[in-house]
Amino acid sequence: MIQTATNKPKLSTSFGGTVEKEIPENVEWIDDAFYIKKTRFGLYTSILKEPLGQHFITGATEEGVIKVSRWHLMCLQDGSLEEYTRVVNSGVVGGKL
Repeated sequence: MIQTATNKPKLSTSFGGTVEKEIPENVEWIDDAFYIKKTRFGLYTSILKEPLGQHFITGATEEGVIKVSRWHLMCLQDGSLEEYTRVVNSGVVGGKL
């Protein structure tokens, strides 16, 4: 049997690589945790308050992004995210290329 390492999900492992450089002063913070921005491609992205400007969840509808952002943050807070997630392949290539 193959042993697999299990990593407990953390907020930092939920991030992509994008950070918002300028936060408008008039944004509406949802749950005092994030706000929603419409992207140039017509999608919606949640931007976190802490760490400030970190892009979090992207989706097709504003309502969907709000719902999933709230759910994801709640699961991280109560420690239940690992019950809903798994990594099938890490995408890391070992060895020298």
